Amino acid sequence: MKLVIVSGLSGSGKSIALGTLEDCGYYCIDNLPVLLLEDFIDHVMLKDKVTYNKTAIGIDARNRSDKLQDFPTDLEFIRRNGIDCQVIYMEAEEGTILKRYSETRRRHPLTTENRSLREALDIEREILRPLAGCADIVIDTSYTQYHQLREMVKNKIGETDKSAMSIQFLSFGYKFGIPLDADFVFDARSLPNPYWLPELRGLTGKDSQVMDFLQNEQTVMAFLQDIGHFISHWAPHFQADNRSYLTIAIGCTGGQHRSVFLVEALSKQWQGASANVIVRHRELRQILP
Repeated sequence: MKLVIVSGLSGSGKSIALGTLEDCGYYCIDNLPVLLLEDFIDHVMLKDKVTYNKTAIGIDARNRSDKLQDFPTDLEFIRRNGIDCQVIYMEAEEGTILKRYSETRRRHPLTTENRSLREALDIEREILRPLAGCADIVIDTSYTQYHQLREMVKNKIGETDKSAMSIQFLSFGYKFGIPLDADFVFDARSLPNPYWLPELRGLTGKDSQVMDFLQNEQTVMAFLQDIGHFISHWAPHFQADNRSYLTIAIGCTGGQHRSVFLVEALSKQWQGASANVIVRHRELRQILP
């Protein structure tokens, strides 16, 4: 079992770190009272090792300082129970944190009417000293951007293998409206239409007769090739930006022939690639595996 404890100064990026861990498959709990840490390990994690096999817990200065003094003992208890535990402590320069609070207008949890933000930061550092002293990993986010921090957290905890992004290929008919959840929409209505051939009208783009007709049209194959090149070029950029889903919608007039054929062809090209492929034909009213 693996447990990551994330702590550090408010405004240093703890929420980003926890969000990153959640995307890596961790069960995340923010601001767990340290008083409950041993009970959580004993009565929750160890009782359900499947659900909590990978867990991340955020602990911050909203805990009472006298309870945080016992954190080294809690850590010994965790590791004594066979749990691989890493402590990440996040910090940043005072000027950086002051600027972040100024930009977001958030309130530091330790500020009061008579306590300034600078004073709150000094108190917070002192409160969190026991956790900082136990840290396996210290991350200074003073000059780190959002995506850089996510990659840094993944690398530090050994989660460098990114989960594959899911690409959904969706066919639709323009006369029924454009799908609102599409990231990219391609219009196939200028391509030769099998609908105007009586023997093909009642079929769909999944039928061999329609496929043969469209495969013999140079404009159709050129259109298919261009979309394939577009996706091949830009999909890695979306995945590098930590996108989990990408929807490519292709529409024709009724969503029965051309768009269905193109979606089926593209899905075959991408099967087995570094992405999970989902196929949907909206107007066929059929969900495919």
